[in-house]
Amino acid sequence: MSPEIEFVEKLVEVVTREVLIALSEQEQFSAPSNGEYCAEECAEGICVRTCFDNIGRVVSAGAERVTSSLGDIPDDPSVGRMVDHTLLKPDATHDQIAQLCYEARKYEFASVCVNPANVKLCADLLQGSPVKVCSVIGFPLGASSTEVKAYEAKTAIRDGATEIDMVINIGALKAKDFDLAAQDINGVVRVVHAAGAILKVIIETSLLDQDEKVTACLLSKEAGADFVKTSTGFSGGGATIEDIALMRRVVGPELGVKASGGVRTYEDAKSMVEAGATRIGASAGVKIVQGEKEANGVAAPVAATTKAY
Repeated sequence: MSPEIEFVEKLVEVVTREVLIALSEQEQFSAPSNGEYCAEECAEGICVRTCFDNIGRVVSAGAERVTSSLGDIPDDPSVGRMVDHTLLKPDATHDQIAQLCYEARKYEFASVCVNPANVKLCADLLQGSPVKVCSVIGFPLGASSTEVKAYEAKTAIRDGATEIDMVINIGALKAKDFDLAAQDINGVVRVVHAAGAILKVIIETSLLDQDEKVTACLLSKEAGADFVKTSTGFSGGGATIEDIALMRRVVGPELGVKASGGVRTYEDAKSMVEAGATRIGASAGVKIVQGEKEANGVAAPVAATTKAY
């Protein structure tokens, strides 16, 4: 056999093998014939495959070890415009909510973030303003049923919210019931997106180990969420630079990452943005903006320290 023929045969063998491998992988992860579709995301040594049927219900979800890494996104230099100005205290009065909205208008924050009962008031007060109204769902435990969360989201949107922050089913995630955890997120995603609103998924990082944080982010991404968010601020821990960097690596450049809990100063917020955050949740929004002005050489009074939820 001539060297040329031998070379061609080896080349054909290599190409054939690669094609067969590609076809095998495609068959493994392609949409099943019954209308289901599956997607797989990998990061930080964990791979999550989530399947949905043709109306969006979760068919299956699972996680296994692999090796992978994802990149970063550019920093946004305007920290003030990334703030969700937040007041979620159970004893918040209408006067305090009105003050929150006044401050959000004045400092041009991204949104106000309030409990569902206060959404309509905020929507009325912020009418004609670019400031959005954000509300929290399944807050702060994440232990409501998916149906209750979906209804709560639908009601908040009806009252004027255009952004929804939902708490995942933390117990399901920790029990490795990925079907239930994914179904919970997807059930709210469908309601929120049908109304043209965006969804941020609170994974409550202080209650999760490293693998659980990765899995929560991947499940959120595959379910169609728009953001992943660190914390409620009610579970004994908040955002850390390490968690923000991890979440950014896992979700890649497509999704937003919200740092919430413990962000009280401009330096805190700036560090979170540098780590990969694209939104900051804090009740100390005014203090953050004033710190930003001072850092840029503009004199501003320092606001009183406030809790970060």
